[in-house]
Parts: sequence; structure tokens; C-alpha cells
Amino acid sequence: MEPPSEFSPKLDATPLIDLRLYDQSWFDRGKPGWFILLWWLVQAIAFPLSLHNAHGFRCWLLRLFGAKIGKGVLIRPTARFTYPWKIEIGDYSWIGDDVVLYSLDRITIGTQCVISQKSYLCTGSHDFRDVAFNLVTAPIIIGNGVWIAADCFIGCGVKIGANAAIGARSSVFSDIPEQQVAWGTPCRPRYPRVMKAV
Repeated sequence: MEPPSEFSPKLDATPLIDLRLYDQSWFDRGKPGWFILLWWLVQAIAFPLSLHNAHGFRCWLLRLFGAKIGKGVLIRPTARFTYPWKIEIGDYSWIGDDVVLYSLDRITIGTQCVISQKSYLCTGSHDFRDVAFNLVTAPIIIGNGVWIAADCFIGCGVKIGANAAIGARSSVFSDIPEQQVAWGTPCRPRYPRVMKAV
């Protein structure tokens, strides 16, 4: 039997947090509880049952519940939006399959953006230094012409500059300058995004 390593979990250690102290009574979801439940019900039924190319219908539903959706936006039926009234998507942008917009705070996506499948835009976190593990929220801003490739995580408070490209499976915890190709965990700019002539 191997002796425990220095990285073995210490199950008998005293927790540094006390979740009984957790309090998010200050947090404003932006709508009353019944409205939120209605949205979750509509999304759970209408989105997955809608035809794959029924983008206009899904955009209409999101607008009905307060989202600002531009023209020509494509949204796949398995995309998920926590609070649509905190979301803005510019003209001709695409939201892929299984994308989650966890919009505890504002999420703004510019025009001509691509948010690829399984990406997660997360505007909420917790203060790990706080004994009560309190909720922290901050907006996410995605500039015009950005491509976020498959299975990326975008953390709260992140701004991605116009025309940047984020490589697949990257974790973005800090701002990315405009027109940069960036990837990694944590995500870092690597070189300028140069477009081919049409």
C-alpha cells in the first residue's frame, strides 16, 4: 500500500467556509419568480421541440421575454438562456448547439459573432476568500466579429475585443484584446488575426 501523497485530500480538515452563512438576498434576477418559471418552462418545451432551422421562432421567443436580438440571428434549439432580459445579441450572430448563456448579469454579444457549440458564458461566480462563499456577478462583453470556438468557458467580467478568435476548449478568465487569436487555459493572445482578401 502506497503512503498518502502530500496532495491527498484531508477529509478531516476543518472547512474554511461556512455555507450556512450564504446569502444572496441582495441579488436581483430582474423579473418576478412566476415570470422566470414561465420562461424556463417555455424554453424547456418550445426550444428543443422547434425545428432545427426555426431560428426566427426562437429569436421571437427570446424577444418576447425581454432579450434584445438583432436581425438575421441564428440560434440552435439546444442553446440555453438563463435570464433573456439580461442578454443582447447583435445582427447576424450565431449561437451554437448546447451553448449556455448563464446571464446572472448582462451578456452583450456584438454583430457577426459566432459562439460555437458547448461554450459556456458565465456571469456568476463565488468569492473563494469569503467565509460565506458569497455570489459575485459581472457582465460579459463580446465585441463585433468575435469567434468563440467549441467548448470554451468565458468567465464573469470578461471583455473580448472585436474580431478576436478564441481557440477550442479555452478558458477565458481575463480580457482579450481586439483582433487577436487566443487559446489555452488560461487563455492568452498568441498572434494577430489577419483576414484573407475576399
